[in-house]
Amino acid sequence: MKSFFKTRLASLLLLSVLIAPVGCKEKEAGSEAQEKKSDTLTATDYTGKELRKVSFLPYWVATAQFAGYYVGIEKGIYRKFGIDLSIIPFKPVITSTTPVSSGEADFAALWLANAIELKANGTDIVNIAQPSFRSSTMLITKKSGSVESLKDMNHRRAGIWAGYEMLPKALFAKYKLDVNIIPIGNSNSLFLIGGVDIIIANWFDEYHSIINSGYDPEELNTFFFADYGFNFLEDGIYCLSEKLQKDPQLCRDFVLATLEGWRYAFTHQEEAIDIVVKYAKKEKVAVNKVHQKWMLERYKDLYLPEGATNFNNTLTTKDYTLVAGILKENGTIKEIPDFNRFYQPIIKER
Repeated sequence: MKSFFKTRLASLLLLSVLIAPVGCKEKEAGSEAQEKKSDTLTATDYTGKELRKVSFLPYWVATAQFAGYYVGIEKGIYRKFGIDLSIIPFKPVITSTTPVSSGEADFAALWLANAIELKANGTDIVNIAQPSFRSSTMLITKKSGSVESLKDMNHRRAGIWAGYEMLPKALFAKYKLDVNIIPIGNSNSLFLIGGVDIIIANWFDEYHSIINSGYDPEELNTFFFADYGFNFLEDGIYCLSEKLQKDPQLCRDFVLATLEGWRYAFTHQEEAIDIVVKYAKKEKVAVNKVHQKWMLERYKDLYLPEGATNFNNTLTTKDYTLVAGILKENGTIKEIPDFNRFYQPIIKER
């Protein structure tokens, strides 16, 4: 099952077309010293009022990666917040001829690296919530292959998603490693047959697929990028500055409803998985419940780790500066967008 970055170039263009016209309000916000955010606020009373039609763009097909959104629709959570939400099915196509003024999506989920690139290249998006506090991206090796540490990766072959070489290269450069990068698509086959010694993966997806291919966790070594100083965050909630400016209440209601949808999904996992499978079938996406359950459980680890009662919602300047700096060093962007114009959280503790 592919992750977003495996179709990164195509989906970036699609995202820029879909979300560019819709926008969000610029508020002053933005550092670690900011007051603590809370997702426990209640919905405005929309009883008897006309629902606001809202569209959301995921960065991939219907899977448990977006369970909170699908559950929010099915359980009437968005409606409780006065929102009639529709989810735009993902299509890995380049739509460069579509007018930027189409206005098809009101909100989108994006990985931080892609959002910064969009912002730097002229799409005035803002991050209004960052529920994921830790990157799930990792490198995997087999214990039988004698790659037990980062230094053991020197002069080895690594299968890296085509178009996503930037992060692994930054890691290898930091630790002065000469690693032979082999571009791969959505398959783990090269790793499974020994064609590469190292493979990139998401904890919630490809790692589980490799286990299901016949490897026990005890037979694998895992190296999370976040543990080595490269916390490339995923799954922020974005819209344009114009929308936040024109309708901050809608932005707030959307984020609160989304977080409530995720909370319900985490506490009613079997029901949530059934809902995800229902939407996957609508999109003609082949999924199985075992893998979706793993994915949902790992998302709970990323969103509400053990002991946490509230969602994260905080994007730190440290994580932002790290990702933006690597993008600039790589030549992906020319200038780093101002953090306070990029991160404008909609939820604050009252």
